[in-house]
Amino acid sequence: MGGRPSLSSRPSPGRRTAPRLIATDLDGTLLRNDKTVSDRTIAALAAAEAAGIDVFFVTGRPARWMDVVSEHVHGHGLAICANGAAVVDLHAGRRVIRVRELARPDALAVARALRAAAPGVSFAVERTGGIHYEPGYPSFPQDPGASYAPVEELLADGPEGHHAEPVVKLLAHHPTEDPDAFLTLGRKAAGSHAEFTRSSPSALLEISGRGVSKASTLALACEERGIAPDEVVAFGDMPNDLAMLTWAGTSYAMANAHPEVLLSTTHTTASNEDDGVATIIESFL
Repeated sequence: MGGRPSLSSRPSPGRRTAPRLIATDLDGTLLRNDKTVSDRTIAALAAAEAAGIDVFFVTGRPARWMDVVSEHVHGHGLAICANGAAVVDLHAGRRVIRVRELARPDALAVARALRAAAPGVSFAVERTGGIHYEPGYPSFPQDPGASYAPVEELLADGPEGHHAEPVVKLLAHHPTEDPDAFLTLGRKAAGSHAEFTRSSPSALLEISGRGVSKASTLALACEERGIAPDEVVAFGDMPNDLAMLTWAGTSYAMANAHPEVLLSTTHTTASNEDDGVATIIESFL
């Protein structure tokens, strides 16, 4: 890693030769604040693919929320979703082709530990087929068909319905905790059972299976393609991007990134509102 980057919105120079693979987060990074992809960014992604560079969207989003970028992935058509827990084929209707699940016993152990450590916490269970909530959890408007039950029931084994689908993430929300303090608390209380991260401005923990992260799943994809970390350029803005950004040979924090991300990357670029990803892609093409 390099030293402390400039916190201005001016992109730092970074590499001048094209990488073999670009890995980019979506929300707060590639997408503008209104959740659209700018024309400039669409053109830059297409130019990268035309130059023979693999582009991977690497996001905390579930597969069903990938329609915003489904038309803008070329070549392999794959995306890494749910913070590395799922690999999705965007050319095949967002079909999940690889799952790195959170084991139910670990998820239950995490829920019990967080309940003891942070009274008032509520949970949601993200499975490959959709999300399911505890009563009181602030549900997402994009998922109106979700079911509601205590987390112990949501995590129960079953031969049919959503209980048969792999768990890709456990989500834990607290109404009053500081987001970063809640992340530290979660790791201290139950870090031996799962991976903890966050990407929301609220106190919302995203909990995956042990060893599952954006970085570890991206590393698998690169290994399959014979691509080394120093041939990868990565972009991100939040703590759930940190593992990927420190794994990649060249990393860029968005100007709007979390302070820890700004301190941990080798370079900075303009904000998501100012096409920071496109700016860097254009510079090495």
